[in-house]
Amino acid sequence: MNTDVLVVGAGPTGLALGIDLARRGVDALVVEKADRLFPGSRGKGLQPRTMEVFDDLGVLDAILAVGGTYPVGMVWQDGERVGEHRMFDPAEATEDSPYNAPWMVPQWRTQQVLFERLEELGGRVSFGREVVGFEQGADGVTVRFAAGADVRARYVVAADGGRSVVRRTLGIAMTGETVDPNPLLVADVRITGLDRDNWHVFPPRGESGYLAVCPLAGTEDFQVVAQFPEGTVVDLSLDAIRAVVAARSHLAAESVTEVRWASDFRPRAALADRFRSGRIFLAGDAAHVHSPAGGQGLNTSVQDAYNLGWKLGAVLRGDAPAALLDTYEEERRPIAAHMLGISTGVHRGEVRRGEATRQLGLGYRESSLTEETRTAPSGLRAGDRAPDGKLDGVRLFDAFRGPHWTLVAVGVEAPELPESVRVVTGEDQPSYGKGLFLVRPDGYVGWAGEDAATLVSYAGRTVTR
Repeated sequence: MNTDVLVVGAGPTGLALGIDLARRGVDALVVEKADRLFPGSRGKGLQPRTMEVFDDLGVLDAILAVGGTYPVGMVWQDGERVGEHRMFDPAEATEDSPYNAPWMVPQWRTQQVLFERLEELGGRVSFGREVVGFEQGADGVTVRFAAGADVRARYVVAADGGRSVVRRTLGIAMTGETVDPNPLLVADVRITGLDRDNWHVFPPRGESGYLAVCPLAGTEDFQVVAQFPEGTVVDLSLDAIRAVVAARSHLAAESVTEVRWASDFRPRAALADRFRSGRIFLAGDAAHVHSPAGGQGLNTSVQDAYNLGWKLGAVLRGDAPAALLDTYEEERRPIAAHMLGISTGVHRGEVRRGEATRQLGLGYRESSLTEETRTAPSGLRAGDRAPDGKLDGVRLFDAFRGPHWTLVAVGVEAPELPESVRVVTGEDQPSYGKGLFLVRPDGYVGWAGEDAATLVSYAGRTVTR
């Protein structure tokens, strides 16, 4: 069969990209090696910037309905509560940043929400499709599978995880480090004897590592995380997990009544040397692998998809030259490198879970797509995330929602642009200041200034229909 885009991997990255392509009318197919969606809660925290992305993709209400806020940490010692531990620096919601704190949703449920949205838009996921090889030519890629017919695609996106078959077949190396040599057990369990109002922390005792038991919002499950000494082979059985909980807490082994999913891993940080090879792109864990500390991996991955989706759509429709796709690696690889440093810093206790982890301050000021035409801009600049707020009674995030570009004109007359550009005008917007701000489909300011002629020229080179 033939398709415009083949997305390999039905995790959060692949599903988010599938949604973005589907709403743009792109013929895309998501394939997944497994016979179902991932069943565990390896990632559970959605950062404020990702909540904004989900607002645009049409899944925010569903995500809010199935998740919840993070509970306060409770430190235990010898069966007694000895103090609270605040996991996150507090932040107030503001008009320009309406989502102020991480939102907890187990990864399996996030994927379920994204999958349902993809199907609603007419998108497709084909399960049981393991990639075993591919041949890339000048006009497309032919992908082979362990079972089923080959697929011919104009572009392929590898969203197949940290052990990406596609990346390894391409021969793209990953450069990184072991963040912590001590292996971790992560498991979704049913457990009795603990309240669901706290994230329960049991500090190390003797030679045993720490134990943390977190209630997973919107479910009856808890996530158990336990650290082991370097070199330990982690046993994932029910009996072994019961023994760990009993040894490191005041709970009896029988308190763990069920193990619903379990995994072990060694925290590391790694970045692919390239995010593209010809017509094949790397996204998500296939391009960057994070420590789970700080909740940056899933969030950075979803935003890879958000950056790439509109660019693929524009090129496939013939609205933009193929060179636009070069900006995916240009923009996303530095962001991924930066967030890897944040994740590692949080893991090692060097960075607080706060402003740095919310991802609202990330942007593309240095991108070749960015044009700041003012000589001495103050406040919002081209390349920055476009804030929310109201302009002449219109909520800006409502205006941005959808696959289009948006012109925000504050105190300046809006020039004539392609009909596909949504225009919002008004006399005062504190987060923006006076000027013209052309907002990209992924919510970043592409062009800023006051000269209408220069804006029209920029729009002629970049704006899609």
